[in-house]
Amino acid sequence: MFPTSATFTSSALPGQVPPGTRARIAALLSSWDERAFASVATRHWPGAGPVLPRLSRGANHGLLWFGAAAGIAVLGRGARSRRAALRGVVSLGLASAAINTVGKRAVRRPRPLIDGVPVIRRLNRQPFTTSFPSGHAASAAAFATGVALESKGWGAVVAPLAAAVALSRVYTGVHYPSDVLAGAALGVGAAYAVRGLVPTRSQLPAPGRPYTEAPALPGGRELIVVVNLASGSSDTAAQVRDALPHAEIVECAPEEIGTELEKAAGRCRALGVLGGDGTVNRAARTALRYGLPLAVFPGGTLNHFAYDLGNETVQDTCRAVTAGDAIRVDLGRFTPGPDGAATGHFLNTFSLGVYPELVRVREHWAPRIGGWPAGILAALKVLREGHPLEAEFEGRRRSLWLLFAGNSLYERMGPTPGHRRHLADGLLDVRVVHGGRAPGLRLLAAALAGPLSRSPVHAAERRSRLHIKGIAPGTPLAFDGEVAEAPAELVLDKAAESLTVYRPQALL
Repeated sequence: MFPTSATFTSSALPGQVPPGTRARIAALLSSWDERAFASVATRHWPGAGPVLPRLSRGANHGLLWFGAAAGIAVLGRGARSRRAALRGVVSLGLASAAINTVGKRAVRRPRPLIDGVPVIRRLNRQPFTTSFPSGHAASAAAFATGVALESKGWGAVVAPLAAAVALSRVYTGVHYPSDVLAGAALGVGAAYAVRGLVPTRSQLPAPGRPYTEAPALPGGRELIVVVNLASGSSDTAAQVRDALPHAEIVECAPEEIGTELEKAAGRCRALGVLGGDGTVNRAARTALRYGLPLAVFPGGTLNHFAYDLGNETVQDTCRAVTAGDAIRVDLGRFTPGPDGAATGHFLNTFSLGVYPELVRVREHWAPRIGGWPAGILAALKVLREGHPLEAEFEGRRRSLWLLFAGNSLYERMGPTPGHRRHLADGLLDVRVVHGGRAPGLRLLAAALAGPLSRSPVHAAERRSRLHIKGIAPGTPLAFDGEVAEAPAELVLDKAAESLTVYRPQALL
């Protein structure tokens, strides 16, 4: 007998799930959710009683993760750790914004009944927002994923903590398991969305740096490393000693750096340097004169050149020295007039205008109040009292607040430029902030404009050579954090691929 038509009657269109089926699926999921909640919330978890509720409270408003970010940035002592901490916090911020503006309002699910949850597990203050999705789980997953995308090591440290926070939300009875799973998925998505906007270093294209060979020095044999004691790099020097036991380490005061570099260059196969950008600049000039390869260890405050080079840790440089892996890089140079010999070189930046004065004021106050406060004080003072620079370039007399020249093009890392992918492109990254009113706003507009842009207040372009004339007597210039008096006429250009620097081949 054929089945009656009632057996197949359905209001669903072809290809759609019948309403009754959808209801059964929803009921099954809800039943599973409630059983899983009861299992977690009522089960005895040895050792979890005093830990998970505190973790759950500690993660309120992201406080736990802000503290973790600070710990990573301080204990990591490197650019990769600071980037991991920053990426984790930004990912958390995006996840939290998405949860609070969209997630909680889209699904107004009531919180679980906590009658079966032991009183000792319950939070002192029960949440009053809707249950789906879990904001705590989203923040935990976003922070942990953001950190892991930048640093796998720190990601492995943070992941168990994030999982514990997510579990604590069910353990304390304030969320169903599906709330936590959905929140965690949104958090992971937020971290990847941030990576789409601001790529990690591993996503950047392969750098255009010409590989070359340098003497392989197992254990640092025939390497002399000059250490600037004023840069706060004593711990880093100890790491160098441990990794390269045959290297000679020379620690000296800032005023002795030049003398010690000259002494070392006369009796070594490779010259090493550990200090800030100014110290590295002096070592680069010495290595260039003696035809020596340079080993740069990141031990200063900012380490711009070492990080752009790719040597983010002492181990990176030690690995390159041991294997004899190196690259060739450009040196920027400035000359008093078109026919003179180069009087100075710069690895990072050269500038005229308000920045040299800012450096001078900052260096005056830094020993008394610290580097960052001194920098803020210097910026306020210079922007309030500074005067535009009058100079002639490109055949025209101009009024400038700032003339900046970078050794190779500075590319964007997020909203502002600040990283060089090439260190041997033969070009200067020239940027000019025109004179006029409101120097602070003009400098801010220039910082946000990025490379290769033009506006009424700012211009930027690539050049291989720049000729500047008519500079007023006493005008300061700055290069790699050092300040000197500018001559009346200057020519900026590049010594292409003139310096050999150690860098592990694995990073190329």
